[in-house]
Amino acid sequence: MKIGIVCYPTFGGSGIVATELGIALADKGHEVHFITYNQPVRLDYFSHRLHYHEVLMEEYPLFQYQPYELALSSKMVEIVEKYGLQILHVHYAIPHAYAAYMAKQMLKEKGIHIKVVTTLHGTDITLVGSHPNYKTAVAFSINHSDVVTAVSESLKQDTLRLFDITKEIEVIYNFIDLEKYEKTQQGECQREALATPDERILTHISNFRPVKRVQDVIKIFDRVQKEVPSKLLMVGDGPDRLMAENLVASLGLSEKVLFLGNSHEIKKILCYSDLFLLPSETESFGLAALEAMAASTAIISTNTGGLPEVNLQCETGFLSNVGDIDDMAENAIIILKDESILNTFKENARAHAKKFTIDAVLPQYKKVYGINLD
Repeated sequence: MKIGIVCYPTFGGSGIVATELGIALADKGHEVHFITYNQPVRLDYFSHRLHYHEVLMEEYPLFQYQPYELALSSKMVEIVEKYGLQILHVHYAIPHAYAAYMAKQMLKEKGIHIKVVTTLHGTDITLVGSHPNYKTAVAFSINHSDVVTAVSESLKQDTLRLFDITKEIEVIYNFIDLEKYEKTQQGECQREALATPDERILTHISNFRPVKRVQDVIKIFDRVQKEVPSKLLMVGDGPDRLMAENLVASLGLSEKVLFLGNSHEIKKILCYSDLFLLPSETESFGLAALEAMAASTAIISTNTGGLPEVNLQCETGFLSNVGDIDDMAENAIIILKDESILNTFKENARAHAKKFTIDAVLPQYKKVYGINLD
């Protein structure tokens, strides 16, 4: 089957999941076409079954902001016609679901019928989509998709609460390729490059937006390092990075906190890690936490959104209320102080991650697409 995938090509979870799904589908023998404004960050190779088509924006002085939805929908029509695509799978409601609807109507005028699958990922619904300026269009786009999926039960319920939805929403969890996160990588995991043998390594990975509460990460670590010798790896970039760096400096932690920026070496970084910190305001799923668990890393997170569906309380880590820095720090210290307790949480994390493997998820997309993925 020939499948078009539309996503944001950035380091965010929706783009990562969309890219990994496309690669997995190509591995199963299907032809996959990515349609977006940049090459997805996880798409590091092409083949006769894996393609990328850039959505080009024409500069025109009339527009203060270029109309990406128009360019995207036109590109969808072009690629569907040229390559005979049968499915358009759009990730993120804004603006992709709306653009897909327009593309479908244009193709219908040409006698071409395309199936549109929309996957909801989180902030497209809970933060942006529910805004009055977008709410009507987002609800319309969801209701006029052929199939709608959400990455957690929590996100499904949020969507039904915030919008007038008449379409059935199916929950299909995010996934990982577990084999890529093996910690025993024949000497690749050299912790001594970052920490002394008696130090623990804590990690945070995000796009450093306010919703990720990166200042909480620093404050939690500040409390932890006073009790347990440790280092903190801050991975990612975004509007709150400078604020986080300034907080690190003011607390005198500059020798213990490393800002690594955006990285393509996430698996190697998680290989070093003992504990993953995710004190977010909201998470529809928590893909970063799942990736950490796949690398046998314990989790300290908030109990918001879909996180309780990923991080199991007192088993893979601990859950706390948003902003409860003291509780998160105390729980982190409990895990990190005792080697046997730490190892138990790590083993549990890895075991639970097995429930979210790509092999477990692909059969669900088989049903959604109506194709045989074997």
